[in-house]
Amino acid sequence: MANLEDLTGLSDPLYEARKGVYPKAVDGFFRRFKWAIMAVTLAIYYVTPWIRWDRGPYAPDQAVLVDMANRRFYMFNIEIWPHEFYYVAGLLIMAGVGLFLVTSAVGRAWCGYACPQTVWTDLFQHVDRFVDGDRNAQIRLKNAAWGPEKIAKRLTKWAIYLFIAFWTGGAWIMYFADAPTLTRDFWSGNAAPVAYATVAVLTATTFIFGGFMREQVCIYMCPWPRIQTAMMDEKSLIVTYRDWRGEQRGSIKKAEAQPGEFGDCIDCNQCVAVCPTGIDIREGPQIGCITCALCIDACDKVMEQVGRPRGLIDYLTLDDVATEKAGGKAESVLKTLFRARTLVYFGIWSAIGLAMLFTLGQRTRLDLTIQHDRNPLFVQLSDGAIRNNYTVKVRNMETRPREVELVIKGLPDAVAWTTNGSRETASHRVKVSVAPDSVQKVRLFVAAPSAGPARADFEIEAIALTGNERGDSDSVRFERPENRQ
Repeated sequence: MANLEDLTGLSDPLYEARKGVYPKAVDGFFRRFKWAIMAVTLAIYYVTPWIRWDRGPYAPDQAVLVDMANRRFYMFNIEIWPHEFYYVAGLLIMAGVGLFLVTSAVGRAWCGYACPQTVWTDLFQHVDRFVDGDRNAQIRLKNAAWGPEKIAKRLTKWAIYLFIAFWTGGAWIMYFADAPTLTRDFWSGNAAPVAYATVAVLTATTFIFGGFMREQVCIYMCPWPRIQTAMMDEKSLIVTYRDWRGEQRGSIKKAEAQPGEFGDCIDCNQCVAVCPTGIDIREGPQIGCITCALCIDACDKVMEQVGRPRGLIDYLTLDDVATEKAGGKAESVLKTLFRARTLVYFGIWSAIGLAMLFTLGQRTRLDLTIQHDRNPLFVQLSDGAIRNNYTVKVRNMETRPREVELVIKGLPDAVAWTTNGSRETASHRVKVSVAPDSVQKVRLFVAAPSAGPARADFEIEAIALTGNERGDSDSVRFERPENRQ
């Protein structure tokens, strides 16, 4: 049987075996910034479902809640109904445009600081250091034979992984039900099966992706790095090695022995040692770089120790690279960030946000939908008047009961009544009580003189007598017999 080499003509394997990545601990501005981002994002994720928000006695008091059972989305003072899903679409569009903005300005900064995969991987790497020690200790432990110490450390580390993964899955389901109630039901075995299944799936994915796959998710599984290449340009800030200053690499002793023959890079490999994806930034821009800038912290620390200028690795644009190689000076960061492209993205992002805020402020909390009965189209009453029947749905989107008045407009001498009334008590105004946060279905009967056009368009307006007084209206048609004088 032909082997792979015979079939492909290649002597090298098609796939490279994974090399373990053991990032070294580093301190510096960007590391501290990552600490801050990680703390904030994890706090938001784990704490938000437990924040209480008083909406009155008729609505849940959880600040952020996706209420699937009642088809509502709550976020503090904002309540989104199913027919208002365009607000969620607007948030998703804002998120997309925001990613375009960040990428065009500072490359893959989202990947390096705020992506969930990055945040949890960073958290798990701190667990590695806590249990196994720093980079060298982790490598020694990996290469060591299995024994009591290695088994104990592995089991301890994996137990912490599992604990973090479990609470990650547990926190997720809290967004879809009242957190304290669901917690009690979960531990007592009374929660819905989907809650246990969701926690199990998210526990497994967090445990595997954050604990073992790590940089492979960023490099091989995630499509975002490929998309970003189309959004970055020559003016996007990316982590760059100043090779014109660093090459040729050589140790301090070699540089002292041969002055002028070597650059500033002493080939210490600290930039590689601290990289969470294990790349060598000195090889140039590559898909494995998530722009976390930890290599900048490591290199600046080494440059300071050997008495050479900081910034051998730095945030630069491709235009800055060309300028500095030619002996010029790079543009200021502010000028790079506030350029036409980023301002356009920011303008679009802001316009969408302001439009959503405006519509949120102007939306009515009362909605009216009317459907004309088709069979029969009309009924002639004993006094000769014509009656049409309608099904009216009044949606009260406030968390309080409301009195609503339905008013007939544009149909002369018309009167209306509901199943609770009669023709004798009919008027052009009908009052309806609507429960909080619900839809009230009403059978509405409208009678008008027989004299008139066969088809007359008119309006029924819903006026709120309590709460937000903004109302709603709907155009409907009144049917009469044709050829009637």
